[in-house]
Amino acid sequence: MGDDDLASLAADGPRPHTVPRDRATRAPAGAPHGGGLDGPAGHLRHRGFARFHAAELGVDPDARTDDLQQIADVCTRLPRDPYAPDSNRFRRYSHAVFLPWTDQLSFVPGAPDAEHGTVTEYWQDEHNPEYPNMRRRLPDVPAALRENALLLDLMRADLAQALWLEELHHAPVYVGVHLIKLAVGDRTDAAVPSPNCLHQDGGSPATFTFAHLIGCADISGGENVIARASAAGRQPEDLPDDAVLARFTLTEPLDGYAVHDHRVSHYVGPVRLAGRAHSGQRSILIIGIAPYAPRM
Repeated sequence: MGDDDLASLAADGPRPHTVPRDRATRAPAGAPHGGGLDGPAGHLRHRGFARFHAAELGVDPDARTDDLQQIADVCTRLPRDPYAPDSNRFRRYSHAVFLPWTDQLSFVPGAPDAEHGTVTEYWQDEHNPEYPNMRRRLPDVPAALRENALLLDLMRADLAQALWLEELHHAPVYVGVHLIKLAVGDRTDAAVPSPNCLHQDGGSPATFTFAHLIGCADISGGENVIARASAAGRQPEDLPDDAVLARFTLTEPLDGYAVHDHRVSHYVGPVRLAGRAHSGQRSILIIGIAPYAPRM
C-alpha cells in the first residue's frame, strides 16, 4: 500500500465510491461484537490470531443468503490470476479507505486497464517469496459488489475487531478487499495458493488480515495453519510441534480467522478434487487492514 493509492482519492477523474453509514453495520461505540477476552478481538489482542464464526462478528449468514449468493456468483466468474495463469488460482482485488474520525468508508477507483476494465496495485514488499518487491496489478472487485450489504458489514466488522489498536485511530486506514478462488477440474490437478508456504503479509505492526470463507465444494485439502512468526518461509510439516499455534479447515460459509500480521505466520494448503467429483472449488474473502503511512 503506497502513497499513490491514497493520493488517487483526491486526483481528478472518477470519485471514490463512498459507503453510506446506513448501508453497513457501524463499529459500536463500546466493545465490538466478540470484543471480550474470549471473542475475536480479545484473541487477536492477546494471542495474535483468532478463529471465529460469523455470529461472533454480529453477522447472521442465514439472514444474508441473497448477499452471500451475490458474492459467491462473482467468485464463480473470477478471472485467472494474471501472474500465474496455470496455478488454478482466480482473483480480484480492490482498495478501500476508512477514516476513523468520520466513520467514512470509501472504495478507491482502480486504474484503467484494456483487459480487465480497471485494476488495483497489490504489493507485499519482500514478504511473498514468489513475488518479492513486485507491484502486481490485479483485476478490481466489480462495481456492483461494492454495494453488497454483507460485504460492507464484514469490512466494518473486521475493522471493529482491530480498532483496539491505538495506531489505527490517527491515520486513514487501508482496507484491502481480495476475492480468491482455488478451483480444480482434473484429478491430477492441484490449486495452489500464493505464497505456498507459511508467510506474513507485510506492512506495519498495525497490519491485520481477516479471512471469510465464501464457499467450498468437492475438494480436499485447504487446511489453514497458524504458526510463530519465525516460521515464515517454511512448510508446516517442517516445523517442531511447539511452533504450530493452530490447525483448522474452514467448512461453513463465513467461517473465518484473523491474524495480527507481524506476530504470527499463516498458511493455507493446496486443494484437490475429492470423491468422484468432476470439479471442485474453494472461494474466500480476504480483508486486509493497515494504517496509511506517508513517506514525505
